[in-house]
Amino acid sequence: MKKIGLALLVMMLIMACGVVATPVASTPSPGALPSLTPTIAPTAFLPAPTLTLPAGQAVLVRSSQVVAALQARDLSALAALVHPNSGLRLSPHAFVSVSDLTFMPAELPGLLENPTLYDWGVYDGSGLPITLTFEGYYTAFVYDQDYATAPQISLNQRLGVGNSLDNSREFYPGAMVVEYYFAGFDPQFGGMDWRSLRLVFQLAGGEWYLVGIIHDQWSI
Repeated sequence: MKKIGLALLVMMLIMACGVVATPVASTPSPGALPSLTPTIAPTAFLPAPTLTLPAGQAVLVRSSQVVAALQARDLSALAALVHPNSGLRLSPHAFVSVSDLTFMPAELPGLLENPTLYDWGVYDGSGLPITLTFEGYYTAFVYDQDYATAPQISLNQRLGVGNSLDNSREFYPGAMVVEYYFAGFDPQFGGMDWRSLRLVFQLAGGEWYLVGIIHDQWSI
């Protein structure tokens, strides 16, 4: 009876405090392909409790928030997840360059409606300049596929491999990279029409912030 009374007391204390105990998954190891089922509603873009989660799991929670914001084209929500000091660097190819355009969080809201033409680099193969509005770049090099439904996701492991050098680990030392990958769409291309979106996160003040979005596909 004492044991039963003690159990009832604990349950009453938990209910009084409004706390619900939930199991915490183990930390995904580098190279693993974790399932990234969003644990946060797409409209709830609040900071993830990274201080109470293992690093790998915290990054996956944060990446699910980023992808939900990208899918919804909600740049205000995205801005809340971007590093407040370094901003967000957008790279159209696997090789990250210092010349890739970077936007601070305060600049992001409203950019999809901004008619300004930006120089984003050059197209693979032709070498012609990528001159697009932010919306044009977003459609071609950020959310060109529905990455929220990507069949393969990796943490700190490159899935899409082409001829382009992936220097993200060197360019972003100490960062974690989550990749959303489609192996291909049309069987006649034998997988050469694969697409990847890589989200780069760096730790600051106990939170994992988005610092880079890298688009990758087969290159000539």
